[in-house]
Amino acid sequence: MRDVRETWAIGVAQARKWRQEPVVVQTLRSAAAATIAYVVALRFSPEAAPLTAPLTALLVVQVTLYATLTTGIRRVNSVVAGVVLAIGFSVLVGLTWWSLALLILASLAVGHLVRVSEFVPEVAISAMLVLGVTRVGDTAWARVLETFIGAVVGLGFNLLFAPPVWVGVAGESIEGLARRMRQLMLLLGEEAGGRAPVVADATERLHEARRLDHDIIEVDAALKQAEDSLRLNPRVREGLLHRVVLRTGLDTLEICTVVLRVLARTLTDLAKERDPQPLFDRETGAALERLLGEVADAVVSFAVLVTTDVSRSAESAEARLASELAAATATRDKLAQLLLDEVQRDVRSWQLHGAVLTEVTRILDELDMEHRSQRLLEELDRCTREERERMPRLTRLRQGLRSSRRNRRTPSNRAT
Repeated sequence: MRDVRETWAIGVAQARKWRQEPVVVQTLRSAAAATIAYVVALRFSPEAAPLTAPLTALLVVQVTLYATLTTGIRRVNSVVAGVVLAIGFSVLVGLTWWSLALLILASLAVGHLVRVSEFVPEVAISAMLVLGVTRVGDTAWARVLETFIGAVVGLGFNLLFAPPVWVGVAGESIEGLARRMRQLMLLLGEEAGGRAPVVADATERLHEARRLDHDIIEVDAALKQAEDSLRLNPRVREGLLHRVVLRTGLDTLEICTVVLRVLARTLTDLAKERDPQPLFDRETGAALERLLGEVADAVVSFAVLVTTDVSRSAESAEARLASELAAATATRDKLAQLLLDEVQRDVRSWQLHGAVLTEVTRILDELDMEHRSQRLLEELDRCTREERERMPRLTRLRQGLRSSRRNRRTPSNRAT
């Protein structure tokens, strides 16, 4: 009985994990929407096998509601444009090799004019398929009808069954990046403390710092998916705030990654210059090792802060980050004095010693709470301003609704 319960628990945990995988969710949703679109098209389309409808639904249903809406509109526009061109060509010239060439050129040009993005080839495909049949009119409008059915089913499917919000996946990616940065900082600290071979390991750490650029690309892709999942999603409130918090958090980590790569380069140059001696004196190396450990913990706390949406947990993460930054700042000041003493004894590496201190200070400045608050306010103001400029009518409508609500809530002052 215990084995059965353990097996059941493992299966449930695996199912929950699959529900968080975009590939699994997208596969199941696309298959269901395409099947429904085919069943509906069988009832309304004159074609015996209306496969255009499930094909359209398959392309329309995306991993986020925002992508589904934009894709559905572009998909319908591309098919309608191709059908209209095919009807015109069939009436004027029919199907010949030169008319086909002109049709393809015209379709691709029209596709760019109507701004269907990745569906530009679909304009030409629709035009060629319609032009190549005998009963152009019936086939053309049947294709339009099936495309419309597939798009409506795909949009309706995502409206009724709203896709997941992928903020959790993006948050895990951001925290994973921060933990990889932390691990690299700890390794750099160990080398600065003189407990490892110097030049070879310093060079390897530099390569690891450069590989973080690829991690940034993967995290950025996950974040873009999360941002799309927050747009137009009926289950999400304050979507703009979530997007700005995550995006500015990743921007900060990206800057820290660049500075960390420069720091690894500085330590590598210092290792080559001082080989076979240690990078620093024992006390200075121990202070730098401690400082990098404290900065590494602060980076992870920062990532936890920007990915936490519960107020109590966010306050705890903010307090922890503030404490770690204060400790790191105190250690940085101590290290600055030790580096000054070391440079006064031996001035040969004063540029590299100063660079180490400057680069660590830059990371601390990027993680600073006041710096982050200012960046958040600036980004929110910019996004709000761009939204007002892009959709002025919708902005005026929202302002009017808010004013009417305030007027209803405010009790009227009657003259006595």
